[in-house]
Amino acid sequence: MQISPIFRPLRATLAIVIAAPLLCFSAANAAGDTVVATVGSHKITESELDAKIKPEMSALESKIYDLKHQALESMADEYLIEQAAKKANLSVPDYLKKEMEGKSTKVTEADAHKYYDQRKGPGTPPFDQIKSRLIAALQNQSDQEEREKVLASLRKDEPLKVLIKAPRIEVASAGHPSVGPANAPVTVVEFSDFQCPFCKRVEPSLKQVRDKYGDKVRLVYMDFPLPMHNHALDAAKAGRCAAEQGKFWPYHDAMFADQSKLSPEDLKNLAKTLGLDTSKFNTCFDQAKYEAGVRADMNQGKALGIDGTPAFFINGRMLVGAQPVESFDQMIDEELANNPSAGKQARN
Repeated sequence: MQISPIFRPLRATLAIVIAAPLLCFSAANAAGDTVVATVGSHKITESELDAKIKPEMSALESKIYDLKHQALESMADEYLIEQAAKKANLSVPDYLKKEMEGKSTKVTEADAHKYYDQRKGPGTPPFDQIKSRLIAALQNQSDQEEREKVLASLRKDEPLKVLIKAPRIEVASAGHPSVGPANAPVTVVEFSDFQCPFCKRVEPSLKQVRDKYGDKVRLVYMDFPLPMHNHALDAAKAGRCAAEQGKFWPYHDAMFADQSKLSPEDLKNLAKTLGLDTSKFNTCFDQAKYEAGVRADMNQGKALGIDGTPAFFINGRMLVGAQPVESFDQMIDEELANNPSAGKQARN
């Protein structure tokens, strides 16, 4: 269970203070042709500078929003628990002790040993060397889970509504493979790489999202093959050739199911296995019919600040990495609660 922000220090407060002037600088671009540097007789303008750092600034704005959101959650939890303690005529520690009494599990040495045996690997210190620290850590986790239950109960009566606006990035995703209705209130645009292990790892989360939200969510796939993966570009081109015959998603699922078979020969065999017209597929693939389109996705992704996969834009809000389903749920729930008719920002 996720530990409530009230029981961990506010993170990176200094980062907000340091980064804020950078955001102001980026926004204050009324005089975009203002010269900000010279190299001999060559002039560099503010608009050129802004274009150069746009990807980094977009990512930074998203991180600052996340920090502010976490701080608001922490402040709200502090307020709720302080008010509950005040109503009970108790201090916060005494209130928590009373609410948690008899509910927090006492972690035994046997519990810790079982946990250790399930997770130990090469290089793990002997159990006796870390026993006391492991028991303390597991006990703290158990206590935190019970504290979170107390807060969850308090939040039901006075839910938090965050009013700050999340930064949104416009993504040109028209014409790309998608599942879900075009008028869905939430659009999830994914930049992915068929040879990336983390992209494969996030697939179950995306399936859970589709199962949970149904027609409320539309998923759009875009290509971002990484140079380090020797068959990623081939796989991206093959996916588009499969899409030409209306078989993108079965081909997509098959490539992620076995990432060890992405050579050109494997990709052609897969087309045959899935019942595609192999003559058309092979011609499409060999002529690199859609490579320019793949590279256009890559260029757009770089311009948006993407430097790895998977990367997502949920109604234009960036989410990076092989995230658990809870991360998607949180953002999607916020979008549905704050703007049920949203979904246009990332959809062209």
